[in-house]
This record gives sequence, C-alpha cells and structure tokens, in this order.
Amino acid sequence: MPLPNAYAQYNNSKVLTASPAELTLMLYEGAIKFCNIAIIAIEEKDIPKAHNNIVKVQKIIDHLRATLDMKYPVAKEFDNIYAYLTHRLITANVKKDTEILNEILEHLRSVRDTWKEVMRIGREKGSV
Repeated sequence: MPLPNAYAQYNNSKVLTASPAELTLMLYEGAIKFCNIAIIAIEEKDIPKAHNNIVKVQKIIDHLRATLDMKYPVAKEFDNIYAYLTHRLITANVKKDTEILNEILEHLRSVRDTWKEVMRIGREKGSV
C-alpha cells in the first residue's frame, strides 16, 4: 500500500470516528492551515493559490455558521464572530492582504483555543 494512500485512509478513519466536538476542532485547524497557506501564497505572488485557500477558509466558516444551534445564547456570539470573519475574508481576498489574514488567524486561533478548553472541561465532566 503506497504511503499517501495509507495516510488518506488514516485521515478518513480519523474523521469518521471523531466526536462532533473533535470535528469542530478539525474544522478550526483546517481553517488555520488554509489561512497560513493563503498568506504564503500571497507572499509568493501566487494569486490563484491564495484565492483558493481563502475560499476554503470561507467555506469552513460558512459551515460552522450554518451548523450553529441558535437555541443557545452563545450561538449568537459565534454567529457574530463568523459574520465578521467572513466579511474580513472577503476583503482580504479582494485586496490579497496578508495583514487582514494575520488578523483572521489571530481570531481563529483564539476561537480554536477556547474550543479546546471547552472540550477539556467537557471531558473532565464527562460530557464531551
């Protein structure tokens, strides 16, 4: 079995066996990864690559936003964060602005780190 195929199977298995909380964490990690790739692409003047990766971040944010359960008050706060990030991603994509993407990265890392803490607390309480 070729190594890339084994890696793909491992990743597929990881997704299929992940809890909803772990899947959300994977989405944050993916958004951070694609944002980093977009920054590097802009620095290397690879505009199509930058565009494609910014769009990937937007799609992840759109998915996170669409799956919010609005019966919880905190969902409105996340909706506001995601709306802001979407707006900034559009601006960053139009301008190919690494400063804006670095700002977005800070927000994504902050939300991801908060999510990790929520997961940790949930595990301690036995609810995640």
